[in-house]
Amino acid sequence: MSETSNRNSTKRLTLMAMLAAIAYAAMLITRPLPAVAGFLSYDLKDVIIAIAGFLLGPAAALIITVTVSLIEMVTVSSTGPIGLLMNVLSTAAFALPPSLLYRRERTLKNAALGLGLGVALMTAMMLAWNYIVTPMYMGVPRQVVAGMLLPTFLPFNLVKGGLNAGITMLLYKPLSAALKKTGLLPRQGEAAKPRRFSPAATLISAMVVITCVVVFILMTR
Repeated sequence: MSETSNRNSTKRLTLMAMLAAIAYAAMLITRPLPAVAGFLSYDLKDVIIAIAGFLLGPAAALIITVTVSLIEMVTVSSTGPIGLLMNVLSTAAFALPPSLLYRRERTLKNAALGLGLGVALMTAMMLAWNYIVTPMYMGVPRQVVAGMLLPTFLPFNLVKGGLNAGITMLLYKPLSAALKKTGLLPRQGEAAKPRRFSPAATLISAMVVITCVVVFILMTR
């Protein structure tokens, strides 16, 4: 292995560790927010992990997902292995589709399409797994949880996913540029001349974020 490859591998591991730490901090920051239906909590760490997928690829996003979820389970979470499972499934479903599409071709279209697919997949996965797991976790009949899927779980996950997708679109390019200036971003992590997101994309992303924030506030009342 050449010296350049060794240096890039070290930078990649350093960046993964840094993004994992930021994702954990983002999770801690959003924990005090009010929960929907008493137990559905918004989590900002998906944004950082999706950005990690854009920068370093789907494998890095998955590794960070599992690592942060494990640390969360043993430090601040009270949901144990069930919470770990749901965290990994939710974040992986959101972050992996955009990282896979963006790795094929680094375009605004693929980033936006991938995030949209991530929101849809995460929402579908959480509907299915909440139907499977929540009755055991909450000790209620499955019919009770089934009755919550459309009025509660569906809108919550759509709003959560939309909010995280919008924030990801707003933060990715500034963070990528900052990391390049520090020299932490390995060459293979980004194209040589990354395109800037258009003003229209920034405006749309901001509108999505604002809309989702307003809806989330209304859902927690």
